[in-house]
Amino acid sequence: MATWLYRLGLGAYRRRRLVLAAWLAVLAGAVCALVVVGGKLDNEFTIPGSESQRAQDTMAEDFPAAAGTSAQIVFTAPEGTRITDPRATQGIQRTLAAAQDAPQVAAVIPPDRAGTVTPDGRTALAQVNYDVTRSGLDDGSLDALEETTRAAEEAGLEVSVGGQAYGNGVLTPTVLELLGVVVALAVLALTFGSLLAAGMPLLTAFVGIGTGLAGLLAVSSGVTVSSTALSLALMLGLAVGIDYALFVLSRHRAQLARGMEPRESAGRAVGTAGSAVAFAGTTVVIALVGLAVVRIPFLTVMGLSAAATVLIAVLVAVTLLPALFGLAGARLAPRPGSRAARRAAASAGGEEAGKVMGRRWARLVTRRPLLVVVGAVAALVTLALPAADLRLALPDNGTAAHGTSQRETYDTVGEAFGPGFNGPLLVLVEADSPGEAGQGQAAAVAGRLQELPGVVKVGQPQYAAESGRAVIQVVPEGGPQDESTQDLVDAVRDDAPAVERETGAAVSVTGTTAIGIDVSDRLSSSLLPFAAVVVGLCLVLLLLVFRSLVVPVKATVGFLLSVAASFGAVVAVFQWGWLADALDVARTGPVVSFLPIVLMAVLFGLAMDYEVFLVSGMREEWVRTGRAKDAVVDGAGHASRVVTAAALIMFFVFASFVTTEDAIVKPIAFSLAFGVLVDAFVVRMTLVPAVLAMVGRGAWWLPRGLDRLLPDLDIEGARLHEPDRAEPARPLTEINAGSG
Repeated sequence: MATWLYRLGLGAYRRRRLVLAAWLAVLAGAVCALVVVGGKLDNEFTIPGSESQRAQDTMAEDFPAAAGTSAQIVFTAPEGTRITDPRATQGIQRTLAAAQDAPQVAAVIPPDRAGTVTPDGRTALAQVNYDVTRSGLDDGSLDALEETTRAAEEAGLEVSVGGQAYGNGVLTPTVLELLGVVVALAVLALTFGSLLAAGMPLLTAFVGIGTGLAGLLAVSSGVTVSSTALSLALMLGLAVGIDYALFVLSRHRAQLARGMEPRESAGRAVGTAGSAVAFAGTTVVIALVGLAVVRIPFLTVMGLSAAATVLIAVLVAVTLLPALFGLAGARLAPRPGSRAARRAAASAGGEEAGKVMGRRWARLVTRRPLLVVVGAVAALVTLALPAADLRLALPDNGTAAHGTSQRETYDTVGEAFGPGFNGPLLVLVEADSPGEAGQGQAAAVAGRLQELPGVVKVGQPQYAAESGRAVIQVVPEGGPQDESTQDLVDAVRDDAPAVERETGAAVSVTGTTAIGIDVSDRLSSSLLPFAAVVVGLCLVLLLLVFRSLVVPVKATVGFLLSVAASFGAVVAVFQWGWLADALDVARTGPVVSFLPIVLMAVLFGLAMDYEVFLVSGMREEWVRTGRAKDAVVDGAGHASRVVTAAALIMFFVFASFVTTEDAIVKPIAFSLAFGVLVDAFVVRMTLVPAVLAMVGRGAWWLPRGLDRLLPDLDIEGARLHEPDRAEPARPLTEINAGSG
């Protein structure tokens, strides 16, 4: 791999203008495709093969209005008045008549027909049904519905519009979310001491992100792509795009500081650091593509979208970046006498070596390795303790930002009528014979549903005589995310065989709330198998790279500790409410159901980045000197600066997205930011050197038989160190020499 990438880097350096033109053409092509075909984001959650999805699809044949999405209009009269007052009644009637004529509206159910008027007569709830799903709504349909409320407002009523037709919020970029890029530039400037060098990773990252996101939006015209998939692709593409370029550029500047010719240095940087980038990027891509095994379409698209941006980031780092090296030439070399030059001497083992901060930290943690290991593990386990209380659910309008129409409606409905009215269940009844007999069976099922615990209200069955099917709305006692609602869904399903024996009608539960419950159940059941796949992949890949038994096991355990600590932090903030006000969390409650799998997939790849760049330097020092503890200290000294810079950039990029109001993106961004911080500084920079120092020579042991069977991936680029080249390059992690 290293030899092939070395040649690729040399080729990109020589043909720099052609490579640059090719990437600009790719970017322009993606943008043109987006302009021509357009695109539309779809936040609808579906789960093919589940009971709720099958019932939803069946219900659409006879009850398109019930199977489609719905909105709610809440009317509240001023204190001391009632909605039954003549003026208020007239305003409500005019509003509902206008709503019936609004675009795509299939039916309007007034409050008196639905029985949704509070006992004090101050609040009434009307339901607006559409015969399309939320993703099928035209852009202006909900705006047109909101315009219909003017008549009621003119009558003195307070009106809000919400319901399932609205999402819980869409990511809208703000100035705060650009803070991550600003901080990344500051970290790069401090690391390199050069604006030219600091700007290169940002430039290449923007090219990669622009290409990936434009292509993704263009594809969304024919494939279901959610706003969360776009946000994850943006976060991950920006973070890894900067970090991968940082790794290769730092290696290049380190070699230039030692006097290597720019063209040769570009090839060596791509062959060594580029090999590690390709390996790390491949692990991220494999983990993200692995989300497809969960068999949930929106999660599959999310994984593939993020994997595509990571793949583009790798390609940019090994092709466009060396082309830019060619354009910059020797100007990227640190000035003689600068901090960068001094760090080059330090990394080469000169008298400045002992002054490297990473080396001093490695000496500190390896002085009492057992104590450090026990302390670090105890701290991580403590952080992970809240994870035992982890509950999963899909977000609803109750997690939307305060002040939005859907959040106001959600809160008003919950206070006036009860939380169950925000997420009613739909029960599909399929009678064994149409006609009056089928109608009687539906009525019998409705009566039985009314007797179940946790049921507040059962609507009149809507019956289709030709098919013998009926739909019954059931209002639960709890909200869409409450455990009591899930218990009610389970109770209806458990009671279905007995109902069919007694009435002859098959019963199934569907609706947005039931589909959300099924999605969460599928994700919960897939978490352990997916974790096993990721852990197994971690062991195999690191075994191939480091040809050691201890290193893969240590890395895997460290990864699991990082994930558990991240889960614990998410539960503490988003479920228990710690620091919720400081982070502007709209509502505490169950964690978004696909966060654990997404976190494991992404954090796995990022952890492998730091593991490869840190431990490969230790391994090379061990091979060169045979001194186990010194190899750990020296290797950590070589890699510490670039790993620290990469982790800080990754942290601030993810943390900037915590400022968003999107109820899905916020916890994912928080978990990734926290996970990167813990994995880089507690696990990789502290726990790893302590464990390797404690194990000593045994850390690099591998049975001879297994050693002969394993292929040599040459991640460190050992085959590139030939005598006829200007100067043998240091280990790939010795890239902090170019800093400053």
